[in-house]
Amino acid sequence: MIKRLLNVLTAQSHAQREAELYRNLIRHEAKIGGQVFGPVPAGTRREFFCLDPNTWIWHEEWIDERGERRIRTTRYDVRNDGMILKAQDGQRYQAVGKAEAWRLYQAAVEYERQVNAQLYAAVA
Repeated sequence: MIKRLLNVLTAQSHAQREAELYRNLIRHEAKIGGQVFGPVPAGTRREFFCLDPNTWIWHEEWIDERGERRIRTTRYDVRNDGMILKAQDGQRYQAVGKAEAWRLYQAAVEYERQVNAQLYAAVA
């Protein structure tokens, strides 16, 4: 009985550690990705990351000219048929045009390059 309880607790603890590690890696990747388009201005938080094989997130927070905090989150869903849909700040999904799709592709390539160089190169 105690052995079974210990096994359950150990499994939960292992799963919790894996989940925390995953969250920390995504946070670090997001920070690196936020610099894909150049330096992040002071007072601005910018993140760009791959949430899963089909989902890219762009998140930015800044203080506008009136001193108000602004937040914008854009989610790109890349479909298996090649279509890319975008939803911004909770609005409905819309298909993106070729120019925006191309910019997303270029950003994803640069993101992968920078994340691999800055985060995963040491373990490869």
